[in-house]
Amino acid sequence: MDKVFKALADPSRRLLLDSLNSRNGQSLRELCAGLEMARQSVSKHLAVLEAANLVTTVWQGREKLHYLNAVPINAIAERWISQYDRRRAEALSDLKRALEEEPMTGTKFVYTTYISTTPERLWQALTDPAFTRRYWETTFETDWKAGSTMVWDGHGGRTEDPAQVVLESEPFRRLSYTWHTFTPEWARAAGVSDEVLAKVADEPRSRVTFEIEPLGELVKLTVLHDDFEPGSTVLEMVSQGWPHLLSDLKTLLETGETLPSPEPSAQAS
Repeated sequence: MDKVFKALADPSRRLLLDSLNSRNGQSLRELCAGLEMARQSVSKHLAVLEAANLVTTVWQGREKLHYLNAVPINAIAERWISQYDRRRAEALSDLKRALEEEPMTGTKFVYTTYISTTPERLWQALTDPAFTRRYWETTFETDWKAGSTMVWDGHGGRTEDPAQVVLESEPFRRLSYTWHTFTPEWARAAGVSDEVLAKVADEPRSRVTFEIEPLGELVKLTVLHDDFEPGSTVLEMVSQGWPHLLSDLKTLLETGETLPSPEPSAQAS
């Protein structure tokens, strides 16, 4: 927590987080243009924010894009600040909600968390039905080889579609697949209206990628959900569901238990 509080203590770094909160996925050049700071200063501040896990990065070709990561702030709100009175936590609670619930303005969702586990165990949690059923209430029928189709079973029944495929599969390191088809059965189970169903069904299919990196006794998990169009309804929905789902995954691996289930419409479905 010391790194997080140190990073948040500097007003310039808070400005950088505000900039990413308003428009996620910016390059160093874009961040410098939006703030009255020299490139070298912005680079140093970003390094501190990355070290505190408040910012995560993704390479797009030769360009390094920066994304706000709400995980440490969630940890403060949910695991530490709750020990103190509610009024003192209200401001932080509001910030937490803003980071997680503001409509996404970009075309990607990026989330990084650190889990006390092994790459092998995390891979099992992402692919083994015995695990996915517990924190996702969903199982996947596939051999997890690149090019293989996937059947999603859960949240309204089985969803079969030739376009649901494994894109990349490097055990214990990287996994990527296309997102599921939105069906009327899924919409009923998720509490989604016919109007919203029509919107999400009309959007291009997105994809999710899990990057696994061992770091001593921890494993760094980065989730990249992309291939969205600007203003995507699906992006807004999954940006609300992924934080809880990944917190549940982390809790399951570290404690053997899961968090209370969110409302169906808030799940990463």
